[in-house]
Amino acid sequence: MICYISIGSNLGNSRSLLEEALSRLSRTEGISLLDRSSVYKTPPWGKTDQPYFLNAAAKLSVSISPLELLSVTQSIEQELGRVRHEHWGPRTIDIDLLMTDEYTCDTDILKLPHPYMTKRAFVLVPLLEIEDIIIDQHSARWHLKQLPADEVQSIVKL
Repeated sequence: MICYISIGSNLGNSRSLLEEALSRLSRTEGISLLDRSSVYKTPPWGKTDQPYFLNAAAKLSVSISPLELLSVTQSIEQELGRVRHEHWGPRTIDIDLLMTDEYTCDTDILKLPHPYMTKRAFVLVPLLEIEDIIIDQHSARWHLKQLPADEVQSIVKL
């Protein structure tokens, strides 16, 4: 199964944390890193009174279930110091499962495709560097064009 993820950080050495999270994912049995985007500096979304984020996207090949992958990503977040104090607040690392090529889900634990991915330029811009996937019957590029131009322009490739 192919899975797309978004990864971000705005606390600590964010670039190193992104790299370490991707490295840990790729060293996990049942997960292969197929492609990854560049790193982007992005403004905070949702809760805006916090530092800018570094964000990236990755394409994975996985032989484990999406729920097992979610467990792996949450373990990596915890190992790298993620503490969940407030919704959309600052974090050392955040790994979101965006969607897979063969699995959808809408439970309290996991929602695939990710319900906000088409509303977040910081997700779509790095994702488009990898692939222009179809989300809800439209291309990622189409969804990006629906967002405010200033939001898209605020994202800087590092």
